[in-house]
Amino acid sequence: MASAKEYTTDRIRNVAVLGHGSSGKTTLIDSLCFVAGTSKRLGNVDEGTGLTMHTPEERSHGISLQLTPAYAEHLNTKINFLDTPGYLDFTGEALSAIRVADAAIIVVSATAGVEVGTERVWRFCEERGIPRIFFVSMMDKDHADFEGVFKQIKERLTESALPVEIPVGEGSDFHGIINLFSEKAHIYKKGTTKGEYDETDIPEEMKEKEAQWETELQETLATTDESLLESYLEGGAISREEAIEAMGRGMARGEVCPVFCGASTQTYGMRALLRKIVELCPSPAEARAEVVDGVEYVAQDDGPLAALVFKTAAEPHVGELSYFRIFSGTVSNGDEVLNASDGQSEKLNHLGIPMGKDRHEVATLHAGDIGVVAKLKHTHTNDTLCNGKRIQLEKIDFPKADISIAIKGKTRNDEDKLGEVIPKIHEEDPAFTASFNSELHQTIARGLGEMHLEVQFERMERKYGVKVETEQPRIAYRETITAQAEGQGRHKKQSGGRGQFGDCWVRLKPLPRGSGYEFVDAIKGGVIPGKYVPSVDRGIREAAERGIVAGYPIVDFAAECYDGSYHSVDSSDIAFKLAGSQAFRSVAEKCRPILLEPVVEVAVTTPDEYVGDIMGDLTSRRGKVQGMDPQGGRTTVRAIVPESELYKYAATLRSITQGRAHHTRTPAGYEPAPDQIAQKVRSEREAREAS
Repeated sequence: MASAKEYTTDRIRNVAVLGHGSSGKTTLIDSLCFVAGTSKRLGNVDEGTGLTMHTPEERSHGISLQLTPAYAEHLNTKINFLDTPGYLDFTGEALSAIRVADAAIIVVSATAGVEVGTERVWRFCEERGIPRIFFVSMMDKDHADFEGVFKQIKERLTESALPVEIPVGEGSDFHGIINLFSEKAHIYKKGTTKGEYDETDIPEEMKEKEAQWETELQETLATTDESLLESYLEGGAISREEAIEAMGRGMARGEVCPVFCGASTQTYGMRALLRKIVELCPSPAEARAEVVDGVEYVAQDDGPLAALVFKTAAEPHVGELSYFRIFSGTVSNGDEVLNASDGQSEKLNHLGIPMGKDRHEVATLHAGDIGVVAKLKHTHTNDTLCNGKRIQLEKIDFPKADISIAIKGKTRNDEDKLGEVIPKIHEEDPAFTASFNSELHQTIARGLGEMHLEVQFERMERKYGVKVETEQPRIAYRETITAQAEGQGRHKKQSGGRGQFGDCWVRLKPLPRGSGYEFVDAIKGGVIPGKYVPSVDRGIREAAERGIVAGYPIVDFAAECYDGSYHSVDSSDIAFKLAGSQAFRSVAEKCRPILLEPVVEVAVTTPDEYVGDIMGDLTSRRGKVQGMDPQGGRTTVRAIVPESELYKYAATLRSITQGRAHHTRTPAGYEPAPDQIAQKVRSEREAREAS
């Protein structure tokens, strides 16, 4: 590893770069790091050479698939960038970045404008309350429209958006920006490699437009501070220094979101953005303190160590890499630290700072910085590293999976290795989970979308040589009875020597849904010795597990054993167990058994314009709408839907709403299945058992 310079807390900025997929986030970071000089070449996403897009899966799909840190050094300040995927399937990566960032750049394409991913990451930042900057990217592309995009930002995201620079030209004619702070134009030199420009007076044809934007900037900033407002109303212009300070304060309070623009592939606008990140974004010491058990932990070197592991990656020939953000205290190479989650000690060898796929070794990391260390033995994502006092920082709230699929190894060898590989993939991406369901006899993998699962299966094959096949998950149906009946179970066997004899009379009756199973011992006069009655119970339980309608467990019924007989020599536990089983099967047939299907409460949160389409789709899935909760342009539709009707529902929901809705599922019990469904389930079960 190359060595890196140390930076103190006041000279550090932690910035998450967020936006919709293909809006230009990765290219922006690549260009900023190249212009700053920390990256030696300008990468190209299309060619698979992006600084923060380096895994084989990312190169093959042509998009970012994971959180990747990199850094730029500018104005004697280290800017830690956290590149994030823009596609909804990888939301967990964006949430991780926001958790450890002190500010965010929201990247919006000058041609596509505000998209569903933009709206989603904006909401995440709102919930976290971190300052934001907008960057309108791809100003050099055909159909670029800065003012149109700015209007979308104001209408769909925030009224607090405020341009601090406007473009000179658009599309192929984009060749400069006007800085509204300095009221100067930056005209880029043709053929520039690092965003060099000539600073000139504002072009004549732009003066009127610049005056309008500059007036809006001054008026908005004046309203953020009483002394500035008083000075402005008296006719005095706000100086650049005053404007920068006012904007920084306004960003911290969420009152102002500055808007920048540029063309990353040509490095246009990078120098101005680097400077404004340093000037406007808070250092870790200025950011919101972490609060644990009522105690505030501020980013300062002399505080107790509190560092959150926000990402884990496994690399061939290196082992496991743990990426962490220090919220308090410092760490040095070779330090012994404590994992607050389990009390285990860890040694920090080869301490480094991440730069895309590379790591640059550093002797000490100060409060607020982001680091990486290899081969920690007991530490996982969301663990806190500390020294002395055990501090458990707030964990990343990873999204719950909304899609599931059954997987199995392609070969016997793959199947054997699946159990040890799944935890490793989950370690790298906590939003992915998989476990074996003993009832369904399937391994069920869960994730945030079809692409999310596909990428994890690709990683399994590349990193661990395990190939999987997929199939639809089976449904955990149940059965129950709807009428009361009674009858006898008699087991008698004589084959020389001691025989087997058990005889019981059993009454079955239905119970309310969710009651489970109840056994009643109503034997009187010792017609069945007490020691054999529990065996009748076991026989009934085991028979109920095998079902009557379609082979699924029978639930919500009571079994009463009220009569029987025994033989002083031939009776035994096994004989009465078999008698109980026979009694159950003969009586259950007379109790009008039915199939129960699992149902879930689905809560779909959607923009209002899609409510009708969503309700229609839920109804077509045999869903029963329970209610609607409108809230500020979005509505949550609640419905009870059979689980069998929700296979690949997440993909359908995205299609209906252009990805602007999301849903959660909560188990809601079981309900009787229609006859045609019961017949279909029975046929499928018989076919599966015959194969």
